[in-house]
Amino acid sequence: MRRWNKVGSNKVKTNTDDSWVFKGKNHFKAISLRYFNPAGAHPSILLGESPGSKAQNLIPAITETAIGIRPEIIVHGTDYDTRDGSCIRDYVHVSDLAKAHTLALQFAMRGNQIQTLEVFNLGMGQGVSVLEAIHAFEHETGIKLPIFYGPRRAGDLPAIYADIHKAKTLLNWSPDLNIKDIMRTAWLWEQKKQSAI
Repeated sequence: MRRWNKVGSNKVKTNTDDSWVFKGKNHFKAISLRYFNPAGAHPSILLGESPGSKAQNLIPAITETAIGIRPEIIVHGTDYDTRDGSCIRDYVHVSDLAKAHTLALQFAMRGNQIQTLEVFNLGMGQGVSVLEAIHAFEHETGIKLPIFYGPRRAGDLPAIYADIHKAKTLLNWSPDLNIKDIMRTAWLWEQKKQSAI
């Protein structure tokens, strides 16, 4: 695996450590679920993301901008070799993650696991650009966001998204929800969270 930034280095270290821990221990089985930017809120809007300080992830940064916590949403780089020049990332709705956890437990309980450590990527399996995410939010909510187009951030890759083929094949998992669902539920959660303050 290639290390491209701090997050990438941590993922490489975690995967390397896991492989070492389980090597040669066939009696012990484990499943690792790799999340690709979990976002959104439970459809009941009783559960959602609450960063302790200003959000570092795009989706809650968008909702914080819409509700007035931030003056603008920053797009870090508009000259990447992508559809619209902004970075492309994969996302997964938290409800789809919950379903994946249930299916992973069922998979483990059936004893179907071949590898000592099975690793599954969980995302939508296709990338959404930063600008596409912003426009999806605007479309779902009718709110026009103030955008600042800033320079690239060091270490950002043009595109990162999940290969979910293994999760589809072995767990019979695929996401039911999309970026619009993520934005709609994330916005409802942000409003509820702020009204409780």
